[in-house]
Amino acid sequence: MTYRTIAVLGGTGFVGRQLVARLAASGHDVRVATRRLRHAQRLGTLRVSVAACDVHDPAQLARFLRGADAVINLVGILHGGHGTPYGPGFAEAHVALPRKMVEACTQLGIRRLLHMSALGADPAGPSMYFRSRGDGEAVVRDAPGIATTIMRPSVIFGPDDHLLTVFAAMQQRFPVIPLACASARFQPIHVGDVTQAFATALDLPGTAGKTYDLGGPDVYTLAELVRIAGELSGHPRRIWALPRWLGRAQATFFERLPGPLLTRDNLDSMSSDAVLQAPLADELRLTPVSLAAAGPSCFAARGRVIRRGGDANQV
Repeated sequence: MTYRTIAVLGGTGFVGRQLVARLAASGHDVRVATRRLRHAQRLGTLRVSVAACDVHDPAQLARFLRGADAVINLVGILHGGHGTPYGPGFAEAHVALPRKMVEACTQLGIRRLLHMSALGADPAGPSMYFRSRGDGEAVVRDAPGIATTIMRPSVIFGPDDHLLTVFAAMQQRFPVIPLACASARFQPIHVGDVTQAFATALDLPGTAGKTYDLGGPDVYTLAELVRIAGELSGHPRRIWALPRWLGRAQATFFERLPGPLLTRDNLDSMSSDAVLQAPLADELRLTPVSLAAAGPSCFAARGRVIRRGGDANQV
C-alpha cells in the first residue's frame, strides 16, 4: 500500500460513500471532509475519520489535508447559476476548489491526487457544466510535482443514485413523462465500477498523469433509461419526447424552482453524447457490470423508490 492515509473531498455524496467504504475495507486510513456533520451519518458504521470543514476556505482545507498521503476530489455540482463562461457555482466547485486543492497539496508536500471530472469535459464545451469541468481538469493536470489522475465517467447508476431513482420517482407521480433531449445518448456505468477505477489507480504508478474515460458496456438513449427506470420501479409510464423549443421552455420553468430538476444548461450538456470513443484502459482492470444486471439494485423493492439524496458529490 503506497498511500495509506487518504483525504477525500465529497466523501458523503453518492460516489463518495461507496469509495470511502471500499478504501476503508482495503485497510486505508480514510478521512472525510464535510461542511455539515449530519451528512456524515450516511457513512453509517464505517471506520473513517470525519472532519467538519469548509473545503472552499483555504485555511480549513489545508488543516484537513495536512498529514495525508493522497487526496481524492469527488466534489461536483449539476446546477451552478449563469455566467460567462460559466456560473459562479460552477466556478467555485469545479475550478476554484481544484486550484485551492493543488495549492494546498503543493504546500504540504502531498504528491498524489485523484480527481473526478465528467465525460465530455472541455473548456470549449457546449455547456457551463462541461466548460467548468474542462477548466478544472486543466488545473489538476498542470499541477507541478504532483502525480495526478483524472476520471471522466458517463452517467453513474447504483443504489440511491441520481439517474434511475429520479426517473422512477417521476413516473411514480405522473401519468405521462414529457421528456426533453429524449434521443441523447449515454453509456451508464455502475458506481461500483467507478470506485474500483479510483481504488485501482490510487496505487498504480502507471496511471499518474493520465485521464480516463469511464463507461459501462451498453449505450442507451435518455428515453430508454427513463423507460427502464419505470419498469424496474413498477411504474412504467408513457414518454412524450418534447421538441427542442418546448424542452427549453420546460427547463426555463424548472430553473425557477428550488433545487431544479432540470436546467437549460443540462440540456446543453445533453447536446453531445456521453459515450466512450475508445475501449476502457486495460490497466484499470475493469469489466463493467451492465445496467440490465445491476439496475434492479437501485430499488429496495419493486414499486418502492429509494429516497432521493442531494447533489451527487457536494460537501
